[in-house]
Amino acid sequence: MSETLFPPASAPATERIDEIIRRLHRAYPDAICALDHNNAFELLVATILSAQCTDERVNKVTPALFARYPTPLAFAEADITELEQAVHSTGFYRNKAKNIKTAAQRLVQVYGGEVPTSMDELLTLAGVARKTANVVLGTAFGIADGVVVDTHVRRLSNRLGLTTHDDPEKIERDLMALLPRTEWVGFAHRLILHGRQICDARKPNCALCTLNELCPSALLPPAVVGT
Repeated sequence: MSETLFPPASAPATERIDEIIRRLHRAYPDAICALDHNNAFELLVATILSAQCTDERVNKVTPALFARYPTPLAFAEADITELEQAVHSTGFYRNKAKNIKTAAQRLVQVYGGEVPTSMDELLTLAGVARKTANVVLGTAFGIADGVVVDTHVRRLSNRLGLTTHDDPEKIERDLMALLPRTEWVGFAHRLILHGRQICDARKPNCALCTLNELCPSALLPPAVVGT
């Protein structure tokens, strides 16, 4: 498709999605999960810690955390007060420490210390909802069972007119219906990166946005776009 031949921003999402995917691929060809990890369990823990916290902050905490607790068994047997102190700077540390310890205990007791590879099994772990499960399945195992919906994906999906919902599960369903399954994992990585670099929550840089001609929100006054 020529760069000058594309559906207008006012077109339905089903008509714009292929060009949106193409442009995101071109802008972020190497987009990957930003959470540092060496295996599925480390990614699981890091993703739990990333709730209401930046990936950058989590990546500062996890090297020492995983050195101190290198296995699910180590986390399962951890002193909860010491674990809370280790993850304190990620915020909501009491809930996060409790969830990580409880999830690790279940991994040891039920799954032999291995992270399961199905959505239903992952959702039985403390602190794991669909977002975390999708991150683990897609990044650690290459399994496309859904689309990660974090704060960036939620914001950009609405701005791009790919959904009218605010609830993450409803947004995920809309994106799964729009996107080819082969794009479920990579699309989220690229949209997250785009949200961090260009489509800021308060001051989206529409002038530099590769999607501006396809985005209904880019046609709105800046004060409205920034909401």
